[in-house]
Amino acid sequence: MSPAMNKFAMTVLAVACALALSACSSSGEAGHAVDAGNATVPARLPTGNIEAGRGLATKGDGSTAACVSCHGAEGNKPLADMYPKIGGQYADYLAHALQAYRSGARKGGTGEVMAAQAKGLSDQQIADLAAYFASVPPQLRDLENAN
Repeated sequence: MSPAMNKFAMTVLAVACALALSACSSSGEAGHAVDAGNATVPARLPTGNIEAGRGLATKGDGSTAACVSCHGAEGNKPLADMYPKIGGQYADYLAHALQAYRSGARKGGTGEVMAAQAKGLSDQQIADLAAYFASVPPQLRDLENAN
């Protein structure tokens, strides 16, 4: 690829990333906010209910396994290194990830496992799960402390 084509491709990628990030933000509301049993999640999804999400995360619903079967208690004690900690993660991130798994847009890694789990989730269930996991005290860490 010529340097000019490479520069063009990088510019297109940067614009696409910027558009994707702007689409993820909700109109002035923090995606991590939790309010009396409910949490704000991305536009186009109903308001999530923390208690309904807790039930789905810990017991499943018959068509999906309980999230804690892989991600551990409160999403913070994964059973293997391949499963991320999701407790305390931003609700909008979790909701978008579950929507992407459900649609098949997110692949790779444990994508097939998650796609199978998310396939049967309704928008309300996705919002509820996102609300619940966002309400959990985080045990996330950044790469600076990954040693």
